[in-house]
Amino acid sequence: MTPKSRLRLLGAAATIALIVVPPFADVALAQTPMDDPLDARDAKRVDRMEKVVRELRDIVFKAQKTGAPVVVQPADTDSRLADLTAKIDDLQQTLTKLNGSLETATHELDQTRRENTALRADLKSLSERLTGDERKAADALVAAQATAPPSPAEAPAAPDPRAAAQAASADFTKARRLMLSGDYDTAEAAFKAYATTYPDSARAPEANYWWGKTLLVRGDNVRAASAFIAAIRGWPQTAWAPDAVVELSRALVAVKRAPDACQALAELGRKYPKAPPALKSRAAAIHDQAKCG
Repeated sequence: MTPKSRLRLLGAAATIALIVVPPFADVALAQTPMDDPLDARDAKRVDRMEKVVRELRDIVFKAQKTGAPVVVQPADTDSRLADLTAKIDDLQQTLTKLNGSLETATHELDQTRRENTALRADLKSLSERLTGDERKAADALVAAQATAPPSPAEAPAAPDPRAAAQAASADFTKARRLMLSGDYDTAEAAFKAYATTYPDSARAPEANYWWGKTLLVRGDNVRAASAFIAAIRGWPQTAWAPDAVVELSRALVAVKRAPDACQALAELGRKYPKAPPALKSRAAAIHDQAKCG
């Protein structure tokens, strides 16, 4: 039997297996022994055909047992395996390339880190050298300035006492006008500036007195007490001094310093025995409020 005749016979058997075989029938497919030799190509075709017939037979037997419809799948296992093998080879090549790229990136990163470490060390060394040089230059400049004689042109001009007194008087008058106009916030800043700028002037105690007054208006009793203490330091014999003592006592009572208020009121009678009656009446009221003994 020739190869072509055998192929036709196998095709007929496959057709019979799919169409003719009734449900639940026994199917027996026999192979006719080959008498004639086949070339390699025909032998492969015959093997594939036999494989298809076996698969068809298995499908028919399963259908007979289960009653399910027969579904014929193409017998391309070898081609699928070949495709899968090719894909696996491609994946392996891709992984090899990725590993190579990763190793290269890791090497470059390590090299960059080493270079950064060296750069930081160089910058630190440079900064230390610059700092040392700047310190040496500054020391040399200070030494040169200390040993150099003062230049007559750079000597500060002596202040004019007359001009300073006029400026102080103008500042005090301005502060008083602000207070009399009712602008206590601006007056407070003006009297504070006067007491700070001219602490040794004759009117500095009075500036502290008026500064304390503006602070009492705003309820700042703590700072007001400090201002009145600065005003009456040395117990000046002025028209405003007795009132400064009474206001000091009032501020001390407000900040819960009653014993100190009583002590200040006691000094009022000794230091200013000729205080006006109205002032003494106010002092008596504060005396009762502080519960002085």
